[in-house]
Amino acid sequence: MTPRLALSELFPDFHPEWILAEDEDLIVVDKPAGMSTHAPEADRIDDVVTRLRAFLRGRGAADDYLGIHQRLDRDTSGVLLFTRRREANAAVARQFEGRTVQKTYVAAVAGFGDRAPRGTLRHRLVPAPGGAMRAIAEAGAGREDRGGGREDRGGGGALAITRYRLLERRGDRALLELRPETGRTHQLRVQLAAIGLPIVGDPLYGGAPAPRLLLHAAELRLDHPSTGAAATYRSPPPAAFEAWLAAAPDDPYAGGVEAVERAMREAAERRYGVARAGDTTALRLVHGAGDGLPSVSVDLYGEHLVVSLFGGGEGEPGAPPRDVVLDAAHRLGAKGVYVKVRPKHASVIVDARREEFAPRHAVRGESAPEEFTVLEHGLPFKVRLGDGLSTGIFLDQRENRRRVRELARGARVLNLFAYTGAFTVAAVAGGARESVTVDVSRGAIAWARDNLDALGADPAAHVVVEADVFPWLKAAAQAGQRFDLIVLDPPSFATTKKSRFSAASDFGALAALAFRLLAPGGRLLACTNHRGIARARFRRHLHEAAREAGCDVVQMKDLPDPVDFPSEPGSESHLKSVLASVGAPGAPAVKSAPAVKGAPAVKGAPAVRAAKGAPFARAAKPGGARKGPAAPARPSRRGAR
Repeated sequence: MTPRLALSELFPDFHPEWILAEDEDLIVVDKPAGMSTHAPEADRIDDVVTRLRAFLRGRGAADDYLGIHQRLDRDTSGVLLFTRRREANAAVARQFEGRTVQKTYVAAVAGFGDRAPRGTLRHRLVPAPGGAMRAIAEAGAGREDRGGGREDRGGGGALAITRYRLLERRGDRALLELRPETGRTHQLRVQLAAIGLPIVGDPLYGGAPAPRLLLHAAELRLDHPSTGAAATYRSPPPAAFEAWLAAAPDDPYAGGVEAVERAMREAAERRYGVARAGDTTALRLVHGAGDGLPSVSVDLYGEHLVVSLFGGGEGEPGAPPRDVVLDAAHRLGAKGVYVKVRPKHASVIVDARREEFAPRHAVRGESAPEEFTVLEHGLPFKVRLGDGLSTGIFLDQRENRRRVRELARGARVLNLFAYTGAFTVAAVAGGARESVTVDVSRGAIAWARDNLDALGADPAAHVVVEADVFPWLKAAAQAGQRFDLIVLDPPSFATTKKSRFSAASDFGALAALAFRLLAPGGRLLACTNHRGIARARFRRHLHEAAREAGCDVVQMKDLPDPVDFPSEPGSESHLKSVLASVGAPGAPAVKSAPAVKGAPAVKGAPAVRAAKGAPFARAAKPGGARKGPAAPARPSRRGAR
């Protein structure tokens, strides 16, 4: 059974209230922050142009033509104008190209101090690393025009001119009106940063953390292309600007169910591209503070929602209000809502299937079938919403699984700490010739076999192994095994009666063992969601592990998270993913090994079986147990995804 993706009203092509003005020549919209003007990649559907065209077609418009004369950065909100008829293009283009269109923006900045309330910024902009720009103050510029020290002076670059005016200041916080006289890439952002006033919420240029970039296109003035009459289109700054200026207490739950529901709907809007792609029925609707609702996540599985409450243990301060969050989620329209309670200290969880942590049935609305199938990029995965803290798939790895699918053709693939084998499913779908899937949990491995069988994978070529990863890796190395693609995604920590594993201290040793199994020219996808491991430190662990294993790393690439897992403002992403590629010197030939007990033989699969209580056994992903022994007592932080 594969339920449809529910809550379709959360993902309309375009909200009618976003349209500010419309006639036969023009359509002017109020672009939300976080939406690109036009698609950055050919297969994207979540940009303004694509969505507005779909809306016009759905409304029955005979022509969905949109002429693009103006662009706003993805994270900038506000007035955006398009022509609706080709005949209107020339008159509008002349005004934009001749700089007679008057654009007015509002920006929030900190530390305005005793600067003049009005001024003009003149810089030359040149490209800088990382997709940024750099502002070089023109010789003779005033104090507000200087872009930094003497090293910033020089010729070249595109001239950028912006006039500013102080609108309001409260303490150290200020709102500025900005009127650019030129239209350069990142012009307003880089010029303000150059004078020590980076826009709030702009990490690229050093702005203070905020839920969004506080830059808004508030007004656009031009002559109408048909009548020649002066036309003005306005959009007031969103409420976030006033809230920041007033330094309002940051309690998104104070407004009760309606305020939380509104925040959830706004977060769902940012998932339009995933939800409307047509091949995915499981995604994250709300990702904690990254969506303005700290300590809460909301996941959509077909027609049901799963709400996770973090820090929700008995007596723990700062836990989100349970009933408010659940009521708000239920109002989104799902058939039913499940809840997972994740205490701040995971050691308090003795049994992750206890009703106080993970009720078996929906706590709002109807329960889902005990087991059903969801789709991810068209691939089927079995999930169980009422079987412990986990559901059978970690949604934050969706794009990494897509990458594995793209890399797997003709490859021998090894999936370590595999849980229910989702990465292996992706690899098989991508044309992997062989795979080995390793996890210590008997229930998880049985589940992985079911997922592979649902895809029609040949069990002789795609083997699942119940084993503890550390001794399995050592045995595989002794057997001379080599793999073209290895996925290494361990829990943050795990504890058994005999030993402990912590990604913070043990990931390097684990990665070195994995590197030893890479074939010449092979790739290692390494991931961790340990919040105490920074991305730079994670990369350092991998470089050191490769050296220890004698591997020549020719490329190490950071991989972005899915769009439905935004980082908390001012913080690094919880998930760090790196794709390491090694060179292609000579390597030992691949050897065969006996079959694993209970699984068909596969070339190169070492016969290692985990004993009960084996060292470094997987401790969490507690939703995986289907048969055999229950998961170990102490759950991994992986369950907190």
